[in-house]
Amino acid sequence: MTLATILQQRSGDVIKVTPDTPVRSVIQLLADNRIGAVPVIENDEVIGIMSERDVIYSLRKDGADVLDWPVERVMTQPAITVDSSLSPLVGLSLMTRRRIRHLPVVENGQLIGFVSIGDLVKMRIEGIESEAEAMRAYIAS
Repeated sequence: MTLATILQQRSGDVIKVTPDTPVRSVIQLLADNRIGAVPVIENDEVIGIMSERDVIYSLRKDGADVLDWPVERVMTQPAITVDSSLSPLVGLSLMTRRRIRHLPVVENGQLIGFVSIGDLVKMRIEGIESEAEAMRAYIAS
């Protein structure tokens, strides 16, 4: 099981923004799509991540003026990226150690997907449930 498995089960494009997108617009995008973060892309490369946390910390520090700032002034950078061959368990470990909740999945420098800690936890729980069911079936036979 790899991150590629998770990405194959999805449809549609990754929601992303550019560094000059106003913070106000990103907040609207996050709310409209019920997501917690978006990758920030420049010249087809992931240069950062804009998350709910970034908005909250910036608002507390600098006030409502941040709403009109470009994302590049508020985003977390550099982005921690991973390859699609990474296992969900290794991804969870990385997210826990780095205290992050989203990972851009990159191949050959290009963004191919974006996974959240919720995606990885869900995949892990499904794997554990499948193993438990296989054990029950084995014991019953």
